[in-house]
Amino acid sequence: MSQDLVIWFEELGVADVPRVGGKNASLGEMTRALGAAGVQVPAGFATTATAYHAYLDANGIAGPLRDRLADFRAGTATLQEAGEAIRQLFLDGQMPARIAEAVRDAYRQLGQRQKEDAPSVAVRSSATAEDLPTASFAGQQETFLNVRGETALLDACRRCYASLFTDRAIAYREAQGFDHLAVALSIGVQVMVRSDLAGSGVIFTLDTETGFPDVVVLSAAWGLGETVVQGTVEPDKLTVFKPLLDDERMIPIIERTRGAKAQKLVYATGGSARTMLVETTRRERESFVLRTAEVLQLARWAVAVERHYGRPMDLEWAKDGRTGELFIVQARPETVQARRAGPLRSWHIRAHRAQPILTGSAVGEAVAAAEACVIRSAEDIAGFRDGAILVTEATDPDWVPIMRRAAGIVTDHGGTTSHAAIVSRELGVPAVVGTGHATTTLKEGQIITLSCAEGDEGRVYEGRLEFSETELDIAALPPTRTALMLNLANPAAALRWWRLPAAGVGLARMEFIINDHIRIHPMALVRFDTLRDEKAKRQIQEISRGWPSRTEYFVDRLAQGIARLAAPFHPHPVILRLSDFKTNEYAHLLGGAEFEPAEENPMLGLRGASRYYSDRYRDGFALECRAIRRVREEIGLRNLIVMVPFCRSPAEADRVLAEMARNGLRRGEDGLQVYVMCEIPSNVILAEEFAARFDGFSIGSNDLTQLVLGVDRDSAELAPLFDERDEAVKRMIADVIRRAHACGAKVGICGEAPSNHPDFAAFLVEQGIDSISLNPDSFAGTLRRVAEMEAQLATGKEVAP
Repeated sequence: MSQDLVIWFEELGVADVPRVGGKNASLGEMTRALGAAGVQVPAGFATTATAYHAYLDANGIAGPLRDRLADFRAGTATLQEAGEAIRQLFLDGQMPARIAEAVRDAYRQLGQRQKEDAPSVAVRSSATAEDLPTASFAGQQETFLNVRGETALLDACRRCYASLFTDRAIAYREAQGFDHLAVALSIGVQVMVRSDLAGSGVIFTLDTETGFPDVVVLSAAWGLGETVVQGTVEPDKLTVFKPLLDDERMIPIIERTRGAKAQKLVYATGGSARTMLVETTRRERESFVLRTAEVLQLARWAVAVERHYGRPMDLEWAKDGRTGELFIVQARPETVQARRAGPLRSWHIRAHRAQPILTGSAVGEAVAAAEACVIRSAEDIAGFRDGAILVTEATDPDWVPIMRRAAGIVTDHGGTTSHAAIVSRELGVPAVVGTGHATTTLKEGQIITLSCAEGDEGRVYEGRLEFSETELDIAALPPTRTALMLNLANPAAALRWWRLPAAGVGLARMEFIINDHIRIHPMALVRFDTLRDEKAKRQIQEISRGWPSRTEYFVDRLAQGIARLAAPFHPHPVILRLSDFKTNEYAHLLGGAEFEPAEENPMLGLRGASRYYSDRYRDGFALECRAIRRVREEIGLRNLIVMVPFCRSPAEADRVLAEMARNGLRRGEDGLQVYVMCEIPSNVILAEEFAARFDGFSIGSNDLTQLVLGVDRDSAELAPLFDERDEAVKRMIADVIRRAHACGAKVGICGEAPSNHPDFAAFLVEQGIDSISLNPDSFAGTLRRVAEMEAQLATGKEVAP
């Protein structure tokens, strides 16, 4: 085999990008250097840049190619006309005998290695300027799957050469300033993994939307991986927390989202087509593609690849349905978040109560408002209007030129690793992908607002909503003695705030997870057979379908939501408040009306601690405890602290702690800390008794103010009387801080007052509070104010209001 024309993967490394391009050099590097770490790469070989140039020379392509490019630049030929003419130059060429023989020889040797006469191979393009740390050429050249036989292989090689000049590749190189003739194309010939019989997908070694570096994000679909890359299916999404991966006792999967996976790409069984798209079975749609052990194995491989390269990576994986083996089939540097620097940007939609008309997966964190431009076919791309929001079924690399000109993008199909998502990220264009029916819901010219600023769920609203953008220079924030923490409720948005120098989460609200991500009353799951509401039963059956049991649906979804809140701040403490719905709020959950009493004043009724040992809710509380145990004991996030809300007396505290212990959560065991909300005057008056039972207090200033002043916090009529800065409230807070500290208990505050009133924050610092927990959007301003106050106190100056 001629080494100057063809070379085996195991003889290649990262230094060989000029010879075989980034994709093939990376495959060689992994084959050679990561085998000891268990990373499996399918066997194969690559043609060289020398072979490409020999093809150009033998067929006299360079001169006519320059002429066609000149026509395009001069405006005498369109991009499509120039691209088609250039590609035809390659397709009309003949493979020089020396190159053809080298490829045939390598293919025969590959067959001998695989013990097959004519192995089925994937033929992939690898440009010598692609997959650089600062530019992504992903998807610009062609891949040909299930190629079998020498004649078919040589034909696929010729088509790979031609694909160096797809319209999208020409446009991209023009925009990036790459010399077209300075770029060569290497062809990777790789044994096909029979993922058509199993599954495949994509892996990123960071969170693609926020840049959070401590997770591995996997997507998975049935069949060949092109459906995931092209965005024609909604894949499963799994997120693994890296810092706990080395502990084999733990299962640090903090997200499992089951995708629709409506179709799969498989080998064709007849005719000239090599692959075909078929419908998946109901069982496939309702099942995850990967088992837990496989998710962890791929995540560990991804971390090994990332460590070897010293940068975040974008990989593709495949599972062989014959052997059950997993393989990494491509690896390239991640090019968007890895190069993102500068201030933290935060987008906010101002005072709106609008309901979204479409939802999907959010790509990016921005907001855009513009008219919709609905384009269903690549043939109609020329009709796109600059600055509009592109609405289409899915995108492929042919759409890139208009994606650059869009204010935002909405697609029917695709997940966060689809082509639309990858390109939108690189271009900095917000996108909502996988909405299901954007092209039929949205009308041409309709004004819409696209929001990716509300967590993982992207939303599309009717009309033009007002929004703002703020920037925050994290490096400029000063340190403080007082621990500044965050109030968080939405697991989907938690990763957005990892860059903030927060000392953890002072209030993670469980009821928001139940309301937004579970939607079912836990007792309706426990006592499903007794439900009288047939409509609710059907809805519950549909929502919980695919889980081992209905109660497991609740536990699994709740555990994942909690883990998503806890992971970004590990190992700092994350204080999880047990569910604090009122009876009227619980009744609104699916199936909830049958389990909740009608109360005249739910604010003072069956809420908080009193629910957990009540026969009305005890079995539901057991599910909450199972989820917390899973987060701490199975996922491994032992930075999770449990907090009991609305605990009226020490006797009630004893009953709740006993109920928790009955469900495997014992204070002090395996480092478990239990806090109590300080929101009832009795919590202050009996501070010593509560401190003997709990590790800390978190002041809920809203309820404490309500109960000290006797003012309904929800009453618009009495709003002028509701003031956390009232002297009575401040004396209660000062008193509990002093007495709790005397008992060795910590005290924080998680109400709105420090965010809303700088003078109140000053008061808390003067009293020596241990922590202040804030909403993310007020974090920086309050932190600066606290730093100023601490500096004034250190010099003995009176703190300015």
